[in-house]
Amino acid sequence: MGLFDGFIAKVRNVTNKWSQSVSNLFSDSPLTEEFWEELEERLMLGDVGVEATESLISGLRQLAIDRRIAHTGELKDAFADMLAEQLEMIPGMGAPIDLSARPSVVILVGVNGSGKTTTAGKLAFQLSRAGKSVILSAADTYRAAAIEQLKAWGERSGVRVVAQVLGSDSAAVVFDSIQAARASGADVVIVDTAGRLHTKSNLMEELAKVHRIVLREMGDARPEALLVLDSVMGQNGFLQAEAFGRAVHLTGVVLTKFDNTAKGGIAVAIAQKLKLPIRYVGLGEGMDDLEPFEPRAFISGLLDVRLREYDD
Repeated sequence: MGLFDGFIAKVRNVTNKWSQSVSNLFSDSPLTEEFWEELEERLMLGDVGVEATESLISGLRQLAIDRRIAHTGELKDAFADMLAEQLEMIPGMGAPIDLSARPSVVILVGVNGSGKTTTAGKLAFQLSRAGKSVILSAADTYRAAAIEQLKAWGERSGVRVVAQVLGSDSAAVVFDSIQAARASGADVVIVDTAGRLHTKSNLMEELAKVHRIVLREMGDARPEALLVLDSVMGQNGFLQAEAFGRAVHLTGVVLTKFDNTAKGGIAVAIAQKLKLPIRYVGLGEGMDDLEPFEPRAFISGLLDVRLREYDD
């Protein structure tokens, strides 16, 4: 059993119409021009993106010529390997978040409904279970529901939550959270920021202020700033990444609600377009369903193939 076999099993349990559709295309049938056209269409419909689709099709065509392959079934493993390579081209893909500072700070950003608060809670639970002392920072001061939701996650996880009253300065909440972490010797501060439209410049400037406070307090160390993307939104999320990237220095992506999407290719598109590593992927509603992302294990589970060892 490889290190990531549990992750593979979770990915396989996800009902993903795109991956099933693509996987079924690689049956043991003759390799025809119609196959290439159908594969291209399904990749595009699955939000793989134009550039990645063209690269995959071109690579597979050349492989079929070089190896004199005549049946589609002989290409499935090679296709899965190429998908994994598309992901592995991005520096940091599959690497854990950097928690070397004391305290480390993880800032979660994204639009309304992307799953930031839930991600903050799940991440706090997992880090706490791994032996880290965690503080949740309720920097979404615009919605009382967000503060209460984060407090509920704190209770479930046994994690302290630093919060102020509704409408407070979010940067002040983050400052207090870092000070509380220093005073208590906590390892990590997870910052749940307000969900905001990426087109609202005043709200983005407030996020930039939060980031400046964190940078000032951390000195030479740097925070992790993770863009939380709803998988169902597909490539619409790329505009968000550009806008949020102007407010904070993004270090990675959290792909949420993957269990609810039929566009399984979005992970490849993120690698191709954003050039950001995927740090975690959400595969369900449970506290354990936020999984560290590992490219080969992910593709293996998605297409039900066995690539080379995942933990080598």
